[in-house]
Amino acid sequence: MGTYLVLMGAPGAGKGTQAKKLETKLGLPQVATGDLFRYNLKNETELGKLAKTYMDRGQLVPDNLTIAMVRARLAQADCEQGAILDGFPRNPAQAEALEALLAEFSGAIKAVPYIHVCQDELVKRLLKRAEIEGRSDDNEETIRTRMRVYAEQTQPLLDYYQNKNLLVTVNGEQDIDEVFQELLQVAQAS
Repeated sequence: MGTYLVLMGAPGAGKGTQAKKLETKLGLPQVATGDLFRYNLKNETELGKLAKTYMDRGQLVPDNLTIAMVRARLAQADCEQGAILDGFPRNPAQAEALEALLAEFSGAIKAVPYIHVCQDELVKRLLKRAEIEGRSDDNEETIRTRMRVYAEQTQPLLDYYQNKNLLVTVNGEQDIDEVFQELLQVAQAS
């Protein structure tokens, strides 16, 4: 049975950085839905072409299409021992679909590490990132609005995993290596 982790955290929590470190240490690929969309669109796969029809109309890509992309990715040989899921699921309905999907692979979610960082620290980090990347559209007001939307949309998923005793909160305000060690303990304890 593979080891599947669902890594959660708000934008700026360090999720991408930590996922890469876990990927290297655990030998499990990071499966990020953002990367899946970019790959399928760039390579004009059937799933990518279908996703583009929704995106071109300004509509959200339906869950079943996102799930199909995740299914195709998890079926690849490098995911045989499991994966670190990043950016998926985003809601309880997707979480249920993921459970059914992993059952197809004789797998299950081992843990859901949630990198928690207080909002003021997240805003500080994102403002710094915006400055480095020259993103003038990212100001404190837009970042705080994004944080509020993220919190509203994510809370039901956190509750879902909490009720399944899979959610483990990790202090994301520590040094990068300390956060990594805590995440590693969560991954290895599961």
